[in-house]
Amino acid sequence: MARRGNGGNGVNRRFIDWIWNIRGSLALVPGQSSDDAFRRLDPLFQEAGTSHERSADTLTFRKKGQAAQDKMSVFDAGVLQVRKDAAGSVLHYRLKSRALLFCFLAPLLFLAFAQATVMIGQWEKASAQSSEKKPDKKKKDVALPQHPIDAFLGAPAPEKPKADKDKKSEDEDKPSPKAAYVFAALFATLYVVGRILEARLVKSLFRRKLLGV
Repeated sequence: MARRGNGGNGVNRRFIDWIWNIRGSLALVPGQSSDDAFRRLDPLFQEAGTSHERSADTLTFRKKGQAAQDKMSVFDAGVLQVRKDAAGSVLHYRLKSRALLFCFLAPLLFLAFAQATVMIGQWEKASAQSSEKKPDKKKKDVALPQHPIDAFLGAPAPEKPKADKDKKSEDEDKPSPKAAYVFAALFATLYVVGRILEARLVKSLFRRKLLGV
């Protein structure tokens, strides 16, 4: 029973870990051994802040405080493994990236901010409407002062300023979720572009190293 539970957790986790993991495979040159493949890839794991271990046909690496010049700086850890099948030896890799995870979660955070802003605006509007419905007995219509000459000439009394300007200023002061939506869209775009671009770049990088280009 315990094994089934562990297996189920592993399967369930794989449904979500694609968010911050990039998986791929690359066929080795015919006759190329795993020793030769890892020897060619070794310079990638000699960068500052990178530690790696190799066991048989598997290489595991971790990065901490990696420099921007590092060609694999976007990744924080990963596993590379050479497997043999009917077509020959194939390099399989799984690379983890906290940057991708952040870009995935950031839109959700900003959408939550936008929703909270909308709710606050609705609450303030409801409060303002309820206060307007209540008659204010203390307030009375007070005539605006008029110049004696205007009164003598029979000019009409000055009218009270319309409330349109007041309403407009109130609308401008209301919190707007627009900025949160813009940031959410920005990070969502960064995630999609980064997810596709980084997968292609790292595969191209591994291919060039394996071919010695």
